[in-house]
Amino acid sequence: MAEYKLTKSEQKFAELVWQKEPIGSGELVKLCEKELNWKKSTTYTVLKKLCDKGIFKNENAVVTSMITKDEYYSRQSIRFVEDTFGGSLPKFLAAFVSGKRLSKKQAEELKRLIDEYEEE
Repeated sequence: MAEYKLTKSEQKFAELVWQKEPIGSGELVKLCEKELNWKKSTTYTVLKKLCDKGIFKNENAVVTSMITKDEYYSRQSIRFVEDTFGGSLPKFLAAFVSGKRLSKKQAEELKRLIDEYEEE
């Protein structure tokens, strides 16, 4: 699994692209100027960096994603569990729900997910 770690400003930029894609690079420059108060050069520098990381591509002045927003956050979640809980999902869940009560709906959803992904 490729490692994608974004700074806060890169993450804000990525959110804009994911919301608007496909987006022309000129339109992206205007959007970043308005939303992030960035200059044209900053937008293109960050875009190139994220293209080099394999998150976006800029072909024919149109920016699109190579990975979806959901894929990115899924990978971040997996890395967090690996780094913080030694990859143990049960330890993560125990820490997450400690001191809380799960609703019946939440418990049923967790059971459904476990059943769906359980090894045969």
